[in-house]
Amino acid sequence: MTPIKLKAPLKDYLWGGTRLKTDFGKKTDLEKVAESWELSCHKDGPSVVASGEDQGLTLPQYLEKHGKGVLGTHGERFQDFPILIKLIDAKDNLSIQVHPDNEFALRVEGEYGKTEMWYIVDCEPGAYLYYGFQKEISKAEFKERIENNTLLEVLNKVPVHKGDVFFISAGTLHAIGKGILIAEIQQNSNTTYRIYDYGRVGADGKPRQLHVEKAQMVTRLAPPDREPKPQGQPERFPGGVRTLLSSCEYFTVTQISLSGKEEFSADHTSFHSLLMLEGEAVLSWSNGVMRITKGESVLVPANTGRYTLEGKGELVLTTI
Repeated sequence: MTPIKLKAPLKDYLWGGTRLKTDFGKKTDLEKVAESWELSCHKDGPSVVASGEDQGLTLPQYLEKHGKGVLGTHGERFQDFPILIKLIDAKDNLSIQVHPDNEFALRVEGEYGKTEMWYIVDCEPGAYLYYGFQKEISKAEFKERIENNTLLEVLNKVPVHKGDVFFISAGTLHAIGKGILIAEIQQNSNTTYRIYDYGRVGADGKPRQLHVEKAQMVTRLAPPDREPKPQGQPERFPGGVRTLLSSCEYFTVTQISLSGKEEFSADHTSFHSLLMLEGEAVLSWSNGVMRITKGESVLVPANTGRYTLEGKGELVLTTI
């Protein structure tokens, strides 16, 4: 199998900015780009193959052509493509929201639930986000605070810094604040229940839809599971430094600071997703070579075997 570059579908949600165009090279006529879906098989925006003999195929079409062996043996436990990877540019605050777990989402929405993680790629001074509750509260208090618009008073407001990592398990109330640029790795789902949206209106001039009843059914009314930091300590290798950002039953994410030549192996167990966040690198495998620049995403299929990255920059490596 051969590594492929992917072209990301772009989303112009009202809270988005322009950094994905100006800093990350996303070509579009959209005025703002809130999200780029860097690795996506979701019906709401599949990635498109941008290199090689399969150029022009959507990622679902590519998988249909080559089979689930592209995913590796770890992919056999999932009925559908398991993850979705995004870049998110929050020029303004996102809504206070929550995602359901698999059981609820499959029963009610017909797709997976959403456990996700955020890696803070960059942020403005003083930026913050909401991450769970300050302390455990009752269902009655939750309902009352939604009704009287005092929910923000009991949420866990966290200042953010470049390099922070947040693990958001399904059921955790959360919201990205303005001035934050994030790499998000999540389950392959687009189900979000908005609870509070600052009274904003959409492009149609009407208040954006809220999903308060469903949110009350799935929200865990407690502080978050983990501290906002990487799970592992930086490990030095000949070609740079690797840091485990997050690992769960759905994905494992490693940050790589590349400063030379580093070797990797995409064996039979999982594909590798490479998302270049800074700088550039040359990807070499048994019978080919490819240059990756900032803002580009590459899928290295399972069973590709050993490959190398040589250059200087930062990327995130995701496996399942």
